[in-house]
Amino acid sequence: QVQLVESGGGLVQAGGSLRLSCAASGRTLGTYNMGWFRQAPGKEREVVAAINWIGATTYYADSVKVRFTISREYLKNSVNLQMNSLKPEDTAVYYCAAGAASDVYFNKERYHSWGQGTQVTVSS
Repeated sequence: QVQLVESGGGLVQAGGSLRLSCAASGRTLGTYNMGWFRQAPGKEREVVAAINWIGATTYYADSVKVRFTISREYLKNSVNLQMNSLKPEDTAVYYCAAGAASDVYFNKERYHSWGQGTQVTVSS
């Protein structure tokens, strides 16, 4: 298990950008696969983006391809999600998650540690 803390959420107008960060304390995130998920009210938690432990492979949900970018900052022990061209349907609580090192995967059941989430609200 690893303790994860998300930051960077907020309120933004449609077409705007936000950068989410996920930091860990006490453990090196570079030894984990990382994922960003989101959950809107009344909906299931869904994967947004994922990256494998060495940052060699990534996965994006079709709904965010081209607009979102997941990246790792090893020196800062963090994983980021750059979100551009935001749409009202991107409104959700965003969670980062850590899982065992492997090639990239996006099934939430494979992630064992989760942050508390950060709210992203996109107004039209």
